[in-house]
Amino acid sequence: MTETLPQQAASPREPGPPPEDRRHMIRRRALTLLIIVLLIGVPAGYLAISAGQSRDSGRDKEAKYAATGMTDGWPSKLQRRIYEVPVPVPSDEVAYYETNNWKTSRLYVQFETTNAGLDVFLAGLGVDRDALKKDRIAISDRAQRVTGWEFGGSGSWWGVVNEQENPAPTQDVVVNMENPDYPMVYVVSHTVP
Repeated sequence: MTETLPQQAASPREPGPPPEDRRHMIRRRALTLLIIVLLIGVPAGYLAISAGQSRDSGRDKEAKYAATGMTDGWPSKLQRRIYEVPVPVPSDEVAYYETNNWKTSRLYVQFETTNAGLDVFLAGLGVDRDALKKDRIAISDRAQRVTGWEFGGSGSWWGVVNEQENPAPTQDVVVNMENPDYPMVYVVSHTVP
């Protein structure tokens, strides 16, 4: 049998790993700091930017849905498709307002267009110019109060109600033909959800 001899401890005079010099220590700490900034700072910055954009988007939507009257601009394509209001191109002075409740949804739209644009709009509703009746105010007093429209006074007023079976919307249309080259069109499209 062979005996194992105990190992001798290393003598204190034997060289160990060399001590870290100052340049290496600074470089290591800078690299560690950079990694911490990248791992924490970049996601935190992304979250801050994302939160700001989300808050701004919420404010825009809040303003849109808090509107209590006509808003300048075109209704969205989705609104125009749902309410079947084919606003023709070219059109000026376009404004709209949408209301929804559990009984009826309404889209109020106004625009000024050309003679050809009026024909395109009426064709999109499935009617023609012959359907318009002189001095017929097809838009109710309630709808006029909601939008601020007034159909009395000067103007050559023509109107039509394009009644359709549910769930298709019904459109009440009034056209001011005072300037026959650029008629002003007012539409209330309502549907039962």
